[in-house]
Amino acid sequence: MSTRKAQAGSRNGAATAMTPDGAPRSERRTQMVELAGDLFAEKGFRATTVREIADAAGILSGSLYHHFDSKESIADEILSSFLNEVLADYRAAAASAARPRAVLEQIVRSTAHTLSRHRAALAMLQNDWTYFAGQPRFNYLFKAVREIERTWITQLERGKECGDFRADLDAKLTYRLLRDVLWIPAQWRLAGGFSTDQVVDAFLQILFDGIAAQHP
Repeated sequence: MSTRKAQAGSRNGAATAMTPDGAPRSERRTQMVELAGDLFAEKGFRATTVREIADAAGILSGSLYHHFDSKESIADEILSSFLNEVLADYRAAAASAARPRAVLEQIVRSTAHTLSRHRAALAMLQNDWTYFAGQPRFNYLFKAVREIERTWITQLERGKECGDFRADLDAKLTYRLLRDVLWIPAQWRLAGGFSTDQVVDAFLQILFDGIAAQHP
């Protein structure tokens, strides 16, 4: 058994895993999705072939089509599952009715841990966004991005109104400046040896308190 197969087998345990449409997902199917995700993250979605996925799973290429009708279907399952979790984090925070600063802190903390569990999906979006953006079946990516942006801008505007944030803050520009930083905790954890919580704590400290010394 290859290293990749062994790793997927050890990660997998969940006959209770669900497909994006809410149906139970078999253990074997879950394993194939994880193996494909590893390959997509390592090689890029477009560069990965169905045969390579089948080889990693120890099956013939034709057998893969008993579970998925195309490579895009696998990507769809990976990306939609990931974004459903991210959006659930955002909606839960927004529904808490807390002050804007607390809402944004909850979003950053919960989403950072979701990202750390979905490194393959994150790599796919970063490396193959142009491809996915051009495929109608992935139009939900744009809808998710719009909801994420709208949530941040709404909370930043609320914060201006209640005095949590500076009145002269440009909410849309602020979100755009922060957007890419929000998606890197998993990479920082891997590259720098930092824990997800360490990265999040540092990000929130800079976001809310800045880096300038506070003088009386």
